Amino acid sequence: MLSDRESMLRRLHELRSEHRDLDTVIDRLVHEPMDHLQLQRLKKRKLLLKDEIAWIESHLIPDNIA
Repeated sequence: MLSDRESMLRRLHELRSEHRDLDTVIDRLVHEPMDHLQLQRLKKRKLLLKDEIAWIESHLIPDNIA
């Protein structure tokens, strides 16, 4: 189980890093004339990363029964 947790934490770190990088790239490209389809693809990838980050985080946090 520990190795699963460690691998999930590593993956989470990778996803957050890619998400941050995409955020930077998108911010730069928004102000430049470019292919709007490419910009939309980058934004879609960023959203998919956000979803995967949320999924991993939800599985790393133990459920608390109130």
